[in-house]
Amino acid sequence: MMKKKSILILTIMSIASASFAENKDLKEQSANPLLQPWTGPYNGVPAFDKVKEEYFIPAFEAAFAEKKAEIQKIASNKEAPNFKNTIEAMEKAGATLNRVRAIYDIWSSNLNTPVMTAIQEKIEPQIAAFNDEVIQNKPLFLRIEKVCSDTVGKKYSVEQHQLLKRYYNNFVLAGAKLNDADKAKVANINSRLATLFTQFSKNQLADENEKYIEIKNESDLAGLPDDIKSAYAKNAKERGKSTWTVANTRSAVEPFLTFSNNRELRKQVWTMFINRGDNGDANDNNKIIPEILKLRYERAKLMGFATFAHQKLSDKMAKTPEATMKLMESVWPAAIARVKEEVADMQAIADKENAGIKIEPWDYRYYAEQVRKSKYDLDQNEVKQYLQLEKLREGMFFVAGELFNLSFTQVHDVPVFHPDVTVYKVEDKTTHKLKGIWYFDPYARTGKRSGAWMTAYREQEKLSGNVTTIVSNNCNYIKGSGNDPVLISWDDATTLFHEFGHALHGLCSDVTYPTISGTNVARDYVEFPSQVLERWLPTSEVLQKYAINAKTGQPLPQSLLEKLNKSSKFNQGFETTEYLSSALVDMKIHLAGDKVTDPDKFEKETLAALNMPSEIVMRHRLPQFGHIFSSDEYAAGYYSYLWSDVISADATEAFTEAGSLYDKKTAEKLYRNVFSVGASIDESIGYRNFRGHDPDVKALMRSRGFPEK
Repeated sequence: MMKKKSILILTIMSIASASFAENKDLKEQSANPLLQPWTGPYNGVPAFDKVKEEYFIPAFEAAFAEKKAEIQKIASNKEAPNFKNTIEAMEKAGATLNRVRAIYDIWSSNLNTPVMTAIQEKIEPQIAAFNDEVIQNKPLFLRIEKVCSDTVGKKYSVEQHQLLKRYYNNFVLAGAKLNDADKAKVANINSRLATLFTQFSKNQLADENEKYIEIKNESDLAGLPDDIKSAYAKNAKERGKSTWTVANTRSAVEPFLTFSNNRELRKQVWTMFINRGDNGDANDNNKIIPEILKLRYERAKLMGFATFAHQKLSDKMAKTPEATMKLMESVWPAAIARVKEEVADMQAIADKENAGIKIEPWDYRYYAEQVRKSKYDLDQNEVKQYLQLEKLREGMFFVAGELFNLSFTQVHDVPVFHPDVTVYKVEDKTTHKLKGIWYFDPYARTGKRSGAWMTAYREQEKLSGNVTTIVSNNCNYIKGSGNDPVLISWDDATTLFHEFGHALHGLCSDVTYPTISGTNVARDYVEFPSQVLERWLPTSEVLQKYAINAKTGQPLPQSLLEKLNKSSKFNQGFETTEYLSSALVDMKIHLAGDKVTDPDKFEKETLAALNMPSEIVMRHRLPQFGHIFSSDEYAAGYYSYLWSDVISADATEAFTEAGSLYDKKTAEKLYRNVFSVGASIDESIGYRNFRGHDPDVKALMRSRGFPEK
């Protein structure tokens, strides 16, 4: 998942809460370390060792004031608007605020506490309010509009044209052309949405942190690998218990559902997990969702769009909800047909064991493993013994070196925000030119949001000098006990490479303007670089060198590699259906406008109409669907993973046609036309420059082993 930051156009907040009064130790705003430029090596790094929660609000206040003054200077400039005094001036504005927001986002996502949650509840509506204030600044927009429309005879580069288009679209889609009354309505909507997004995330995090399944008898752990049992014991110890506890997070739940022999406990763990945000208690999200949907619909109508989905896709590669639905509906029948085949295989094994059961959702992963063993003589737990987190990290570095000529060197001369975090400088292997810094935060912890994501702390750009990027990868793997190697599943390893693909997209960036740098591309294109990088994990070059048995030190044997290759399309019915059901429901619920009052009912009825297999649930049910209800980022946009995977499957075939995934000429074209250009060129044109044609959905069908039409 790519966590993107919007262009921040913010101002002074008025916070009258005594509990957040200015810290007495901060006698002057200038003393706040969050407001200081980043100093030290590598073009400056965040001073994580000096951060305290009480610094955030006074830091935002000061940074907002600075940004407000910068924006006002641009808007009131007596000179005729031109690219330099308007667009480039906007690009340079808000440097302090960008730094404050970067650190705030880290603390909110990786180190959240009740105090941080309260700070978010204060700050987020204020951010939304001033974003609207700036968007609605008529003199500012008129200057931007003038520059964007007056391009005839101007010698703008392709990149500058792209930047102009981005600014104009961002302002117009946010309501810059509305009348005053409608602008006020939009501002009120955005402020309320900011509050609802924060509450949704708060509820989801609470359910994930507070709920767990305690296992008191060791016999109930039968089937579980030793490292998973140790992790559950460690989690229990952290909760003050001497037993074993399964946390309510994907990284803890999925191994249990895959390996536990105790069907009743599998059901309990599964039920706990799929009901996050849906328990009718203080953390229930069902009342929040209809209000979010209603407000999004009202805002879209004010902007002249039929629905929020139409508004959201208007500046994406897909352009329309109809185009996304066509893609999803073309894949869906093949996916559910494959599920029927997979379930039949599972049921046959259960019947052979005289289990006396019908395959249910809490059985799917468990019996899928039995089928995998039966069909391919492949035991995922056996594979896991070769998947050491640190070794695979080295494997990722190897791939980055082979494809993009990058080297990664661990450094110890910069502060980190948690002891688990490691830091690496990234250089060109040939020239030793610094490309950026990569922070790695791999482990789950209380207060860290679930899932995996990449974040840019600083964008690469050349407008203010040769500014290198700072990026991070954040995951939620279960940390082992002591110095034992951390073993991860094949799915976890795939996620590791996926997020690293986002990081490489940022590290390879070589553009002038920060707004269109790195991963700041169309939402339905941003997942392409990450999903294509997943394709390098199963290569023999990675597995035979970096998949090392944790006990014997031996590399993954050729026989096991062959089994992995033969089973590469195994369980694609489940994986595609689990994801695609969420994407379809996301699009359909936003196409429904303001009609949805009961999210659970809508989810159930929509899935029934789709003939959703009863043995599978959505990867993200609506009450826990943070992608679409904790912000607008992926709302009416979860389809983008499928859209991007069409592109990644097609791109992979460019390498196979060249004879190898490590073909240097193809890798150079991928770097030159995709990874290095950000949004400095239209994404469709960039891809055609790489591939020679538009992406072909048949490549996706071939990749997943589905019938081509």
